[in-house]
Amino acid sequence: MHIEKTGSAGRQSFIRYRNALLLGCTALVAFAPASLRAQEANGASATVLETITVDGEGTGADNDSKTIVARKTTAVGKMPSDILETPATVSVITSREIQERAASSVEQVVQYTAGVVTDYYGSDDRYDYFKIRGFTPFTYRDGLVVGRTWSGILEEPYAFERIEILKGANSTGFGVSDPGGSVNYVTKTPKSERFGEVYGTGGSFAHKETGFDFGDNITEDDTLSYRLTGKFQRSDAEYDYSQDDENFILGGLTWRPTDTTSLTFTFDHLDRDGTPSGGGHPRGTDFDRDRFFGEPDFNYDTTNRNTYSVMLDHDFGNGLTFNSSARYSKANTGFGYAYIFDEKGAFDPADTEADRIFFKSEGSNQQFVLDAHMLYEASLDQVDSRTLAGVEYSKFESEGDTRYEYPPVWGGSAAGINWQNPVFSGPSGSFANRAWQENDQKTKAIYFQQDLTFFDRLTASIGLRNDWLDLSETDLASGATTRDDYSEFTKRLGLNYKITDEVAAYVSYAESVAPPSVGIEPTTGKQYEVGVKYRPDAFPALLSASIYDLTLENITTRDAPIYLPATVDKIRHRGLDLEAKVEMPNNINLIAAYSYVDSRIVEEGGKLDGNSFAQVPEHLASIWGTYTLEGDGRRGDMTFGLGARYTGSYYFDNANTRKSDPAIVFDAAFTYKIQENTTLQLNVSNLFDEKHIANDDGGAYYYNPGRAIYATLRQTW
Repeated sequence: MHIEKTGSAGRQSFIRYRNALLLGCTALVAFAPASLRAQEANGASATVLETITVDGEGTGADNDSKTIVARKTTAVGKMPSDILETPATVSVITSREIQERAASSVEQVVQYTAGVVTDYYGSDDRYDYFKIRGFTPFTYRDGLVVGRTWSGILEEPYAFERIEILKGANSTGFGVSDPGGSVNYVTKTPKSERFGEVYGTGGSFAHKETGFDFGDNITEDDTLSYRLTGKFQRSDAEYDYSQDDENFILGGLTWRPTDTTSLTFTFDHLDRDGTPSGGGHPRGTDFDRDRFFGEPDFNYDTTNRNTYSVMLDHDFGNGLTFNSSARYSKANTGFGYAYIFDEKGAFDPADTEADRIFFKSEGSNQQFVLDAHMLYEASLDQVDSRTLAGVEYSKFESEGDTRYEYPPVWGGSAAGINWQNPVFSGPSGSFANRAWQENDQKTKAIYFQQDLTFFDRLTASIGLRNDWLDLSETDLASGATTRDDYSEFTKRLGLNYKITDEVAAYVSYAESVAPPSVGIEPTTGKQYEVGVKYRPDAFPALLSASIYDLTLENITTRDAPIYLPATVDKIRHRGLDLEAKVEMPNNINLIAAYSYVDSRIVEEGGKLDGNSFAQVPEHLASIWGTYTLEGDGRRGDMTFGLGARYTGSYYFDNANTRKSDPAIVFDAAFTYKIQENTTLQLNVSNLFDEKHIANDDGGAYYYNPGRAIYATLRQTW
């Protein structure tokens, strides 16, 4: 890896990077139990390559409801791969881990993952706010694009068998994306066996929730199976005048007419009725989190979405398989709220009137995505080959009506609020600032992936993809339409070497292309990465360490989520990720992670040159562990869980004028097995009610979530 050193500042940066690397390597060694030892290679000849298939239960040999340690993944591309043999850093959060931690949002699901910072927008609840290696990720569902987490729909984690996180650039895998990483949701689909669970949850903020997930074979010969999953929630949020209601249902059918063919259809409906924000808190104050400074009658956040998916797999034999998947979704969304944005400068306790902005957005969209590819696997002497080639087509249409009303100091008429004696005035009478647009995007792509494994040790990987994008944008107020088109080529190269059957090292280069808009060139990214993985044979575990050099370039927009002027040349992140997931033989499970990022904005001669990118902490660390005390006949098994999440300080803005304080938050869990298939689970997030400013946008404070306690009674069969 090339590390620039320019003068004293460059040398100090290099020293910090070196020290972080040494610290991280030490931490990785500490993660490993003393009894783990690498085994020597036995020198045997290469074996015939085993076919890896993606079935209705997630990813082949993995049973995500039984383990926290996944062995296989599809996160790097359309080709299923063994994580140990993949030249990339991949983290998989299984449904068992999601259940143990009672994670009710994607943001909570990923908060114990190396390289991922969460909750940097505090009590703004509109989206899943998290970054991977310093950049907002793109999301995919079963390998088909969904969109950015920023401005996207809040997904329901109970719908997924697992959530896969790929660190770093990878547009060759699934298509357009930002360089920090991508997230692939794997939908729950029917199994060829009878199973099920039903649960009820209650707790903080008048929370009431019930859910179910069950399935069985419809025919005696196992050719037709079904699955039905649902969640229904009625709750408040943490602040006054709030709501957090949800109705979710997912149904699926799988038909297996032969041993070589499988066809799955799923439908899901997501209906959310919530509130977007408490309106922020005045800067310089220290109110309780539940204090509300928005507008009770103008505080809504709704989502109504239907999704239809089809997945077809066929094995032609002799190593040739075909896979095709398609998804159609249609959604209506809307939110409106008032929030404090007071630019008066220094805090004055005598001036208790705070300016506010009224903001609302109504939108609808529909998306169709179709993917088809062939996979050919062959073995010749000491070389195993896996070749995948495919095509993809997507069409996305959206219409949005976004309106603002600014305070009088900016020439508007939005009502302020007295934060010492709040009087709610109702919504603003007029919204003078409006953006009413219709956007259409068509994408066609071809892609190719090739893995060659020599002597069952060295794997060389290559990925190539070209996307053709046709864009149009219509101003619905004037009727004017503008169009643009782009052709973008990306590649990925990697080498993975199995030092032993348990230890592998890899090096890779990858590129990314973020989706453009009319008149604005796409931003591009590239990453160089070196890493090592350790997966012992003795028991389920996966330990990984990687260092990377990642850049975002061709920045031509000031829009979210970048908020950078076009004069910025690039953002460069150099970092280290360490992660361990271990299921020890003595009833102890452990998840641990550490990340270091050196973030730099490059703007030659500009005001931001040398600054850190906003919301990118230099250090992140987390640990989650569980211990099961087995029952003795009179008492059932008891499982104790405890976790801690450390977030180092980060800048709230790219100008680096405001900065957070480092913080550590603890979580806890307790599960008691009442009888064989009945459990009572207690989860506490933010155990000690740690309070800190997660976001200061210059106009208001937004605090991290406070303590929340939930109890769940679960029956399985």
